Amino acid sequence: MRVLQAGLSLAKSHLLAPGSVTLKKVLINSCRTCSSGFYLNESIRNIGISAHIDSGKTTLTERVLFYTGRIAEIHEVKGKDGVGATMDSMELERQRGITIQSAATYTVWKDHNINIIDTPGHVDFTIEVERALRVLDGAVLVLCAVGGVQCQTMTVNRQMKRYNVPFLTFINKLDRMGANPNRALLQMRTKLNHNAAYVNIPMGLEGNIRGIIDLVEDRSIYFEGPFGQDIRYDEIPADFRAEAADRRQELVECVADADEILGEMYLEEKPLTNSDLKAAIRRATLQRLFTPVLVGTALKNKGVQALLDAVLDYMPNPTEVKNYANFNDDVADETTKMEMDPTRDSTNPFVALAFKLEAGRFGQLTYVRVYQGCLKKGEHIYNTRTNKRVRVQRLVRLHADQMEDVDEVYAGDISALFGIDCASGDTFTSKAGANLSMESIHVPEPVISMSIKPNNKIDLDKFSKGMGRFTREDPTFRVYYDAESRETIISGMGELHLEIYSQRMEREYSCPCVMGKPKVAFRETISGPVQ
Repeated sequence: MRVLQAGLSLAKSHLLAPGSVTLKKVLINSCRTCSSGFYLNESIRNIGISAHIDSGKTTLTERVLFYTGRIAEIHEVKGKDGVGATMDSMELERQRGITIQSAATYTVWKDHNINIIDTPGHVDFTIEVERALRVLDGAVLVLCAVGGVQCQTMTVNRQMKRYNVPFLTFINKLDRMGANPNRALLQMRTKLNHNAAYVNIPMGLEGNIRGIIDLVEDRSIYFEGPFGQDIRYDEIPADFRAEAADRRQELVECVADADEILGEMYLEEKPLTNSDLKAAIRRATLQRLFTPVLVGTALKNKGVQALLDAVLDYMPNPTEVKNYANFNDDVADETTKMEMDPTRDSTNPFVALAFKLEAGRFGQLTYVRVYQGCLKKGEHIYNTRTNKRVRVQRLVRLHADQMEDVDEVYAGDISALFGIDCASGDTFTSKAGANLSMESIHVPEPVISMSIKPNNKIDLDKFSKGMGRFTREDPTFRVYYDAESRETIISGMGELHLEIYSQRMEREYSCPCVMGKPKVAFRETISGPVQ
């Protein structure tokens, strides 16, 4: 109702006639794009971008932000301009050309609000991927056209399976020497056991890539202009028609295996329309029975807009994903599962999960995914683990390291709270004493340990402050003091993981540290009797 009133007042201010086309556009846009959460559930997508190291995740995210108008110019991950990619906001990330922390952003494409989390590829930062996939509705698995399915791709695939996340596959880097998307597709079928098929195929490879062929709509797509921002649709060129017909037939067969409705139509040899095929691909993808494979090259600006369209067409909106909370009944002494209601209004009690913590310039920043109800600035919420009541003083939406203040967030939104003391994986509700807890995040055990100490003894205060902050932020990073060898031991997921934290101590706390192998405390004892 408030939306219509806002739209009508806007119409009056623009002196628009009731029932005019322009008035309808104003009302639709005010319904869809009002920052107060009036996006319809159908026009929201929460996706993550995951892959093996150096598959081009951050470059792809940069292109997505550019084409959707979120950023004005493109910067490269290892850019010579000294700016670096938008999503790699940490100085260390820009120096090394890798992603260390997952970064959240949001953008609008064709009147749909897309929340994106760009995740690291290194196994050392696997917790970042783990907690991103825990709160997202869908994902994009990026494969390198040269490398194909690699070891970390298998880890990411396992994580998606654990949280039952439907996903699209994007075969990137078609411009590289030795690019072979067919081999990558074959590896998806053999190594990952996915029922996968092309939704679009490339016209040419390596330096000869001209554009892509959309197999669902039966047309070719060309990306023109200096940054590939001008899209031109055309008929399929004669030299690619035979391959396109074969690949479309293969696509129909793979989807017919996964979707009953299309399977029946295929067996009865009924004519298939493009919309029938698109609807079947969506149904099969949401049930994780089929994986659509798209192709392109993010660096050379080809195929990214087709990927964005596929995200809208085949990825779930918040209503299509079932999310549960565990309800602990103290009287009956049993735990039951409650399904969350994703309707975007304030009638249901508020439920959200804190999935990531970050120490910002203005105190602790807590990333939350809202699963039910509505949260307004200034309201009080309860941490179900500690039963503490906290007031939400500031509510923000994130765009990498930049923030935008908002007054309220609704079910399906990803946002951040300031100055709230909590741990990663805590559940927040609007009711006191609600024994609810969202299903927790899987935290892998550390695999390597090293000793660490500050260079100067006067820096001990800074050292303990930094270590305390890092252990709160990252559940896979552990610190303990070994009384026997009198050393501080840090444990993590790999050498790179621990090395990054040592460098962050120096950069963020001006406390240079020395790392080494932990000492072994030898003990002496009498081994046997002697005269």
